Amino acid sequence: MRLSKLFTKTSKSAPADEVSKNAQLLIRAGFVYKIMAGVYAYNPLGLKVLNKITQIIREEMDGLGCQELIMTGLQKKETWMTTGRWDDDKVDIWFKSKLKDDTEVGFGWSHEEPIIEMVKQYLSSYKDFPINVYQFQTKFRNETRAKSGIIRGREFLMKDMYSCNGSAQENQAFYDETIEAYNRIYKRLGIGDDTYVTFASGGDFTKFSHEFQTICDAGEDYIYVDRQKNIAVNEEVLDDENLAKLGINRDELEKLRSVEVGNIFNFGTQKSEDMDFTFTDANNKKQLVYLSSYGIGVTRVMGVIAEKFADDKGLVWPESVAPAKVYLVPIGSEAVTARADDIYNELTSKGIEVLYDDRDMRPGQKFADCELMGIPYRLTISDRMLDSGDYELVSRKDGNQSLLTHDQLLAKLG
Repeated sequence: MRLSKLFTKTSKSAPADEVSKNAQLLIRAGFVYKIMAGVYAYNPLGLKVLNKITQIIREEMDGLGCQELIMTGLQKKETWMTTGRWDDDKVDIWFKSKLKDDTEVGFGWSHEEPIIEMVKQYLSSYKDFPINVYQFQTKFRNETRAKSGIIRGREFLMKDMYSCNGSAQENQAFYDETIEAYNRIYKRLGIGDDTYVTFASGGDFTKFSHEFQTICDAGEDYIYVDRQKNIAVNEEVLDDENLAKLGINRDELEKLRSVEVGNIFNFGTQKSEDMDFTFTDANNKKQLVYLSSYGIGVTRVMGVIAEKFADDKGLVWPESVAPAKVYLVPIGSEAVTARADDIYNELTSKGIEVLYDDRDMRPGQKFADCELMGIPYRLTISDRMLDSGDYELVSRKDGNQSLLTHDQLLAKLG
């Protein structure tokens, strides 16, 4: 991508009412555009980041044998009345509307009930199980406050997955497999070292659910971490009884601020009881289906990464999710531009993503934009490098600077 063709521009300022660091930087770098509080459009560079996060999640979900689908954003009132969750007193974040015939509809804040309603039309025998389905879907939540940028939005992208099993044992086995898959996802996203499987409230269904909490100063949660055992407990379930059940000593816990980047929930058969989801077993008897749900906030993860790794110069993307690996800056004569064109074409032909800053601007502005955008490597070509044939490569993460030959550059970036 040539920056001269990119319709977005960088900015030295963000909207005055934007207080979150992640959104301020993403707006200034041209990754997102703020529509209103908690609602953002994703420009080409921002969409590239989202797509990379999505693809990492998709690969791990497919690796579990899950099948991808996509549900609708509009949802029926009747579906949610079966579990009582249409009631605003139980779920206070609904966006609701009416069709022209006065039929009430809701804008999906979650999809447990609609997906169960659908899959139970196809699954009737023990031979049909297990089935695990997932989607990437826009959710709508009427949040009271939305001041955390894309970490907490009123409209956001989520991966939600649902497992259907014929026994408690199969359900638990898949649940445990998914925990491992989630750990791999966060590691690939660059936040694995600071993301903990966290015991949290299970609500009406079970003693605990499991959250995945990433240590981050912008977080709204507090977790208590046992670094030795690599587990954490949400503040909401921190009591002596629970700590004893988990085999954790309160004196060894460290209180940290965090952001929930994922949640998995073992419903057992409760949802199936509510929605009459049964199957016929090998003895021709009706049994309830065991269900679990698994969520990852895709746009939230993007916000956490932006917030967590940013420095005083701008964003700092891990290579796995960066919109490009290289930010190419030519400085000098037409001969430099010709050489930059050549290396740009060569790198892109090898599948290496490059943002080519071919704009007619001062070098200082180009360098500043590179740092603001957080591209992992800045590749500079100048007149003084033409004779030697070297390339200057600077790491955005640690500022390490290298002069590399052509072959060394390809080996480094390949």
